[in-house]
Amino acid sequence: MDMQVAILLVSFIVLLLMNVPIAVCLGVATLLTMFSLGTIPTEYIFAQRMATGIASFPLLAIPFFVLSGVLMGEGGMARRLMYFANILVGGFRGGLCYVNTLTCMLFGAVSGSATAAVSSIGGFMIPEMERNGFKREFSIALTTTSATTGLLIPPSNIMIVYAVVAGNVSVAALFMAGVVPGVLIGFLLMATSFMMQRRSAASNRERVPITLGVFMKGLLGAVPSIVLMVIVLGGILGGVFSATEASAVAVLYALIIGGVVYREVKIKDISGILLKSAKTTSVVMLLIGASQAMSWVLAYEGIPQAVSSALLSISENPVITLLVINCLLLAVGTFMDMTPAVLIFTPIFLPAMMQMGMSPVQFGILLITNLCIGLCTPPVGTCLFVGCGVGKSSLVKVLPSLIPLFIAMVIGLLLITFVPGISLWLPGLLGL
Repeated sequence: MDMQVAILLVSFIVLLLMNVPIAVCLGVATLLTMFSLGTIPTEYIFAQRMATGIASFPLLAIPFFVLSGVLMGEGGMARRLMYFANILVGGFRGGLCYVNTLTCMLFGAVSGSATAAVSSIGGFMIPEMERNGFKREFSIALTTTSATTGLLIPPSNIMIVYAVVAGNVSVAALFMAGVVPGVLIGFLLMATSFMMQRRSAASNRERVPITLGVFMKGLLGAVPSIVLMVIVLGGILGGVFSATEASAVAVLYALIIGGVVYREVKIKDISGILLKSAKTTSVVMLLIGASQAMSWVLAYEGIPQAVSSALLSISENPVITLLVINCLLLAVGTFMDMTPAVLIFTPIFLPAMMQMGMSPVQFGILLITNLCIGLCTPPVGTCLFVGCGVGKSSLVKVLPSLIPLFIAMVIGLLLITFVPGISLWLPGLLGL
């Protein structure tokens, strides 16, 4: 058993350090480990596990939600949400900070992509905040961290992936469980930005009062975008359609809004949008298939049980154990993207969490929150590097502004970890 575990870990890490795509790392490491067992039909089981891993009805939602997110990104939604957010919170001291965070939350939620939120919102908000007196590096840091909150607020592709890997976890319950944590972290980022900028000249500038006409214009422009979340969540909770069927409804709605209402998605753009969506979906599905094969090897070798025993033996105090697991997941998030991390570490850590009495729904939110923080941290912080690219700055310059916002996200993570009601209150209220 020890030799197989060593082969799995060493081959995976070596391939990862060689910058081999992570789906290939998973597949090759799994194949080498299966060959070393010597008693199983390796090629047959590997192919079977990959095929059955992606042959899941809930996973059909991913290509549709990816497509709807791309349609929204191309359909002028970001600009309208930004305008409406400015009307809602722009009048407060340091209002552009709150506009940035609120817009990222809304756009990240409806598009399901943190990197799309950084590039779409950051492309406008970072120069706008700099023009109004905020430091560019602070604007980049705020955009980067705020964009990740949309992954907690439904609909969220990563929650669907977690539900499939965890097994017997309701997608609807996960969707509802993410609402309060997403809003909580957004509020903490707003509060932190207020503390960071409360004495700056930019925060103390006078704002022009918003008239009723301006408010109605912003509301009418943003409502079609926001209604998407209401349709998806309302349809799922009301039993009108499943999460998978809701994703198809989201595509149709996004196409109507972007092409007919906003008129920013043209017929000539459709082929490019479909190609972009197909590329993203194929990467995700390949990752899921390879990780399911690796999960079979992990289970065959009894690794989840061994890890559970080791974690539970660290301390009799569950607080210490939870802190250790959060530190491990934060470390994982610094070098691994969200989807592969969820696929690899859910079957390893979930059994230990359930033995400690944690709901799989709460653990899902805890895991996703950890990995959201990882998107903002080097060396593989995807959102961080996209933000630096969009804002035309460097990691070294952005880091001092990022640290207080990072601390705010960690505080939110600790609250989610030790206050189960933050994640479970809304699903419980709705009977999920």
